[in-house]
Amino acid sequence: MNAARKALQIIYLLLLILIVGTLGYHFIEGWSLFDSLYMSVITLATVGYGEIHPLTIAGRTFTIFLILGGMGIILYGISELTQFIVQGGIGGILRRRKMERTIKKISHHYILCGAGKNGHYVLEELIRTKRKVVAVEKDPQKVQTLINRNIPTIEGDASNDDVLRSAGIDHALGLVSTLPEDKDNLFVVITARGLNPKLRIVAKVDDIEVREKFFRSGANSAVSAPYIGGLRMASELIRPDTTTFLDSMMRDNSSLRVDEVKIGSTTNYRGKPIKSCDILASSGVVLVSMRRGISEQDFIFNPPPSTIINTGDTLIVIGIPEQLEILRSKLSK
Repeated sequence: MNAARKALQIIYLLLLILIVGTLGYHFIEGWSLFDSLYMSVITLATVGYGEIHPLTIAGRTFTIFLILGGMGIILYGISELTQFIVQGGIGGILRRRKMERTIKKISHHYILCGAGKNGHYVLEELIRTKRKVVAVEKDPQKVQTLINRNIPTIEGDASNDDVLRSAGIDHALGLVSTLPEDKDNLFVVITARGLNPKLRIVAKVDDIEVREKFFRSGANSAVSAPYIGGLRMASELIRPDTTTFLDSMMRDNSSLRVDEVKIGSTTNYRGKPIKSCDILASSGVVLVSMRRGISEQDFIFNPPPSTIINTGDTLIVIGIPEQLEILRSKLSK
């Protein structure tokens, strides 16, 4: 039970004991409702005021039980408040409000929906490659863990419009949904696509047969862990050295990455051949391929130096995050 619920529960109990006290004095002693309420308040507050009217034996007996019940509720409320403060509840609220203000200032970021098993690895990769990320998670414990790591986090259901808006979906670059169930990921895809038609959306899918539903619902990619796992096992079997090389780039102790850099509309290098792109050589990255279009046939592997770079082209390169940042600052603007 979260802090807000407990606070409401205590308030309801206090109101209940006040109502019981008021009605009790009203019917037992025959007092007016206001006198009965006043007697209930000074009894529960233990301020030491005298009885406003003489009490009968029945009234005094009722008062004893009213005090015992009221003090029990008050002590329960004090203990919960103390526990809330000791466990850092107030500090947690302040941190979350600060986090919300931080998220409002973030743009051109990625939204991670679900910080479970798969989400954890997605998050770590985004952080290692210096991408801005906002997490959306329902589990309060996971939310607190993320906040403690200073990762911008929204607590709530990722398929809720307001939650995704709070995560800055209007000005995000992409969203990945890694919730446990396919149906939940599908709802997130539908919601996200409706809120931002230009967003790149990637979703986890367990049942390979439902991938087409994800594409029809607006996902740009639907990744099946069993399918990827099967391909990886086959690669380990028939091309172990290649697999080991690629795998080494994804480990925690390696910062080398295969990444992509999109050519912007205002860069000084657009309309020029690759050989004139001195930033490629000075940044230290290795150009592997180039994509011009959206189909698989649009890739140019090891493009010749005379290849012209145009707005919208994507360069597939190998480098460390710092080198890639330099390259993006010159080519993606």
